[in-house]
Amino acid sequence: MITHDAGARGFGSDNNSGIHPEVLAALADANGGHQAGYGADAYTARLQEVFRSHFGDRATAYPVFNGTGANVVALQAACDRWGAVVCAESAHAHVDEGGAPEKTAGLKLLPVPAVHGKLTVEGIAREARGFDDEHRAQPQVVSLTQATELGTVYRPEEIRAIADFAHARDMRVHLDGARLANAAAHLGLPLRAFTTDVGVDLVSFGGTKNGLLLGEAVVVLDPALNRGLDRLRKSSMQLASKMRFLSAQLIALLSGDLWLRGARHANALAALLHERVRDLPGLRVSHPVEANAVFVTLPAAALAELHEKFFFYDWDGAAGEARWMTSFDTTPDDVDRLAEAARAALGAR
Repeated sequence: MITHDAGARGFGSDNNSGIHPEVLAALADANGGHQAGYGADAYTARLQEVFRSHFGDRATAYPVFNGTGANVVALQAACDRWGAVVCAESAHAHVDEGGAPEKTAGLKLLPVPAVHGKLTVEGIAREARGFDDEHRAQPQVVSLTQATELGTVYRPEEIRAIADFAHARDMRVHLDGARLANAAAHLGLPLRAFTTDVGVDLVSFGGTKNGLLLGEAVVVLDPALNRGLDRLRKSSMQLASKMRFLSAQLIALLSGDLWLRGARHANALAALLHERVRDLPGLRVSHPVEANAVFVTLPAAALAELHEKFFFYDWDGAAGEARWMTSFDTTPDDVDRLAEAARAALGAR
């Protein structure tokens, strides 16, 4: 019983897309018969091999339901009960998770200014202090987002510099990788080249934004952080009883090149949209377009007109800034329609 226009696509979020057909087929294939629950199944066992092929032989993957859950579990694994997490002011964990890292995990977040969403060593240093002060939450983790919430991408050498700074202070490095595939597509590098190989300790790996029904994974790159993580996942309400269906999706995504195909397509459509609108009078592109997001500022009247035709989010309403996201199923025609509508809205002024 279809209750929506199955041909409609917007630019609100890559979460709004459907399930990739290859992932949907993998779910159907995994559906026969019985398998042991809570991860003691053939698919979750196979998933470990798949993740190690991308992140190295020491990686261990813990499937979870969603990105907020992945971040909460990962940050708990890397912190003591009195720990704090340095993150960007725009970090999803700080802005868009309802206070879950603080409410559920009991961790203090220490947000710092970032440049187009990217942390710098200088910014981190503002809060990476007071380690021996019992009156202050102890900074124990630096949390990066790759690609960032503003659509930009860290280069491997930038992550290495942050990891070296953090490790010199006995801090861990967590990477929120809700759009890790988009970062890899932009960089043209394997996943381990800007995670394992440059000092990242653990990753929240995203699948939902790249064609999964639901499902992310906490990927532990430093085996020392495995201790108790299975219990943290359970106590954080992220342990799936029918885990084979999370694992089967992630296997479909990662065992071949589906993860990269979808990300490359989404990135390419964002680049096309950027090309189509960047020179329109009255429109300004706010941040470099490196992944699958285009941030623009527009006059209020033009934004209101576009909202009548397309679904997207206003990012900074006071500044007239909007975010346009592309996905694995965005088409060139979708981009053309938005670009032409923006041209008309600005021309109408």
